[in-house]
Amino acid sequence: MTTVLRGPALIDGAVVTAEVAIDRERVAAVRPVQPSDPATPGSEPVLGTMSAAYVDLHCHGGGGSAFTDLDADAAAAAARHHHARGSTSLLASLVTMSVADLLRGVEILADLADDGLVDGIHLEGPWLAEARCGAHDPRLLRDPDLREVDRLLRAGRGHVRQVTLAPEREGGMRLVRHLRDSGVHPAIGHTTATFAQVGQAVGAGADLATHLFNAMDPWHHRTPGAVPALLRAAVHDGVTLELIADGAHLSDDTVRTVMDLAGPSRVAFVSDAIAAAGIGDGPFSLGGLPLVVSGGTARLTRGPGEPEGSIAGGTSHVADIVSRQVSAGISLPYAAESASSTPARLLGLADRGALRAGARADLVVLDGAARVTRVMRAGRWLDD
Repeated sequence: MTTVLRGPALIDGAVVTAEVAIDRERVAAVRPVQPSDPATPGSEPVLGTMSAAYVDLHCHGGGGSAFTDLDADAAAAAARHHHARGSTSLLASLVTMSVADLLRGVEILADLADDGLVDGIHLEGPWLAEARCGAHDPRLLRDPDLREVDRLLRAGRGHVRQVTLAPEREGGMRLVRHLRDSGVHPAIGHTTATFAQVGQAVGAGADLATHLFNAMDPWHHRTPGAVPALLRAAVHDGVTLELIADGAHLSDDTVRTVMDLAGPSRVAFVSDAIAAAGIGDGPFSLGGLPLVVSGGTARLTRGPGEPEGSIAGGTSHVADIVSRQVSAGISLPYAAESASSTPARLLGLADRGALRAGARADLVVLDGAARVTRVMRAGRWLDD
């Protein structure tokens, strides 16, 4: 049975009145109409603006559960939490762990990917820089061993899609090339790499920046490092830049500037969400490290008298980021592109990221403030 939805819709970068026909799990047709045109008999009016649902490249958990819990039920719950909030496609991200725990985590997530609950696995570490480890256990950071890497890729059964690494580590460039040759996106992050080292890594196949600015050396005008190198690579080499544009990790002015320089086709909004997303303030953990969420910002827990801990993941959803950035002055088409079609294209999800015939019927309905009010995934309203 075909369902026809009628109302404003974001299509090809513009909001127009349209009828969107849904046949089971797929979009059967998208037909722009005039507001005065008679509606197709039986069509359902939509209160809000229809847009392609969101794709999150970097997500550790939400709703009180995390992919790092190494528990299949918790991982499934975290995925469904984000589906219901508009990110109907996502990579499940792990953090730095022991070899045994990483293998266990990858095996669990590969099963979820087989079931279609997640769209791949992101390994954030353990091949990161100690000086920029952030919320990763520095005791477990290590130089890449391709035998370990291949064990993880085999355990993932083709579902490991992205690996974050510091290319300046011993063997880092070799790892970039190995991942590229294995069909995995090498992502530069948690790094102290120089401008030249980033350029070398991009030349070797790195095509993604993990949460640009965060866990990188600040941009200095005489000693430029990873940040300007990755910005330049986005403009000239097609590198995609993750931005955690939640107001805690980056200021809205920084986000707008990067969007102006690189454009939405090279920016992917990511949540970097932890279990606290959708829960609120309180104590949590990430990869075995204790943290506390206060005022919506997660930080590592420190002892009395010690300096404030580093930011430890996000507590927002991609939908929250889109709404925030629209309120900050970025147009809805630009914000939606960075949340949907850009990450979908990076992952090769040809049937996601846009409202068009043949696409999987994943859409969100947005109110006037670009807040998600309804979510459809594979042709089914998730609030029904």
